[in-house]
Amino acid sequence: MARMHARRRGKSGSTRMFGRKKHPDWSSLKPREIESHIIDLAKAEKSTSEIGIKLRDQFAVPDVKIATGKKISQILEDNKIHSEIPEDVKNLIRRALHIRDHLEAHRKDNANKRNLNLTEAKIRRLAKYYRSNEKIPQDWKYNPKQAKLMFE
Repeated sequence: MARMHARRRGKSGSTRMFGRKKHPDWSSLKPREIESHIIDLAKAEKSTSEIGIKLRDQFAVPDVKIATGKKISQILEDNKIHSEIPEDVKNLIRRALHIRDHLEAHRKDNANKRNLNLTEAKIRRLAKYYRSNEKIPQDWKYNPKQAKLMFE
């Protein structure tokens, strides 16, 4: 699939093995133990991607969904630990704030002005998607001033 703004194709991260439908034998954790580790890491204020990396690297869990039947975000929602704004939107907002800080010091940086426009377009597009799927409130809108207060 082509990139959203660059109009060229690229390689995505890694590919998974075909045919793996069950939790591997070499991973010693049971689904209940995996869920308890996820809850503990979430209470330590780790994001869902950080939780997945820690489970992979420290606890030898290659895929949480295959092991437990649920995604990490679903487990957090079931235990009412999830955040109000999804992680990908938060990361894009952080990126937009960093670009805005850079543009305050370097006003003529036209490349980063375009990057800011593209990043904010992605935020608005994702917000529209999450509003339609009721992941965020219907009246939520991206506002750079409020975002700056949220992440300080």
